[in-house]
Amino acid sequence: MELTVYLAGQIHDNWREEIKDRAKLKNLPLKFVGPQTDHDKSDNIGEQILGEQPGSYYKDDAASAINNFRTQVLLQKSDVVIALFGEKYKQWNTAMDASAAITMNKPTIIVRPPSLIHPLKELSNKANVTVERVDQALDVLNYIFE
Repeated sequence: MELTVYLAGQIHDNWREEIKDRAKLKNLPLKFVGPQTDHDKSDNIGEQILGEQPGSYYKDDAASAINNFRTQVLLQKSDVVIALFGEKYKQWNTAMDASAAITMNKPTIIVRPPSLIHPLKELSNKANVTVERVDQALDVLNYIFE
């Protein structure tokens, strides 16, 4: 059995590569998908597909529609969602992806530091599991295969 894991979270560092490497070391049969991690591509996809837009609002709206479409397809195809909340970046997209996954009844693991216990309390309550570190999320997935 192989699980498809959607990795929701910020795109500004290599946490996704780290989790993929750790999963490989544990020989976990996981396939990973997630949001578009090329920030420029994500911001410009609306104009790449639909052509130049009349202003920044319309550019963002066009890109958002296509990015949301991509996210919905990949979330629906995933078996599990890991949503990483860190302290450095704003986490609006992560919260949106985690909420969508929970609404779709996707098994969801939230990773968040202790400093975010209060701001994420309702979301954590709706998720299946909340942990503080990525390696703990992988341990939860590993438990499926034991």
